[in-house]
Amino acid sequence: MPLTIPGFDYTRLPGADGAMLSTAIGGTGSPVVLLHGFPQTHLMWRQVAERLTARHTVICPDLRGYGASDKPPATGPDVYAKRTMAADVVALAAALGHERLALVGHDRGALVAFRAGLDHPETITHLGILDVVPTLDMWNVLHGVSGAVGFHLYLMAQPDGLPERMIINSADAFFGFFLDAWANDPAAIPADVRAEYLRASAAAVPSIVADYRASAGVDLTHDQADLDAGSQFAMPVSVVQQDWGAQLGFDAEALWRAWAPDLDHRLTRAGHFMAEEAPDEIARVIRDLLAR
Repeated sequence: MPLTIPGFDYTRLPGADGAMLSTAIGGTGSPVVLLHGFPQTHLMWRQVAERLTARHTVICPDLRGYGASDKPPATGPDVYAKRTMAADVVALAAALGHERLALVGHDRGALVAFRAGLDHPETITHLGILDVVPTLDMWNVLHGVSGAVGFHLYLMAQPDGLPERMIINSADAFFGFFLDAWANDPAAIPADVRAEYLRASAAAVPSIVADYRASAGVDLTHDQADLDAGSQFAMPVSVVQQDWGAQLGFDAEALWRAWAPDLDHRLTRAGHFMAEEAPDEIARVIRDLLAR
């Protein structure tokens, strides 16, 4: 049996262009959509989601290309553009009857949330970001030997073919590396959940690579256009990060404040998988965001 979030119902909902997204739904109240990161699925939210259900309808989809959601072939750059993936979120929420929603994303899901906040300010009421910097800034802060922490970004930015073959031939080692290296507390990801992440990722290599490849191409084009236009988030924004700025030599809060005038920026001692390592802390951040 596939792993699920206890007490949540599961359904498949249409995204922006007919892609069907596997979605877990629980609780009652104002809607909060939680978007997972790499190399994970919606299961990464299992503890945080349960903490929010008393006051909120919590919606946890697998992103297109991940988990049990559809994995359309990348026939063009827009298929896995964050603009398309953000439109998925708005479409699935509308299918549930929600025209306004709070949105929180981790890692890859945070980049989708970033784009949704810019493209759909009439829909996104509150925006939460866990452990990324904006895509434009991400590439700019990776330099020298310290930039080796992002080696996978460069690998999956390569043209179609080579990255997919390399990763498919060593999928468990590749995806398992990040689960081990990025966790301060590896025990926060139990063996059965880790196995599910590895299984789901190995089954989605072409679409995962396409997602990353978009962030070295079409996503940069979209973000640069917004930067040039002076676009900023209209809603309250909360960002929680490890202290990457100290490690890589940049001011993370300043990078985010350029995009988010109404910003609550916090550092955490948890590792990258903070929703699993520190669920009480992350649930509290989300509650504080929704109270603004």
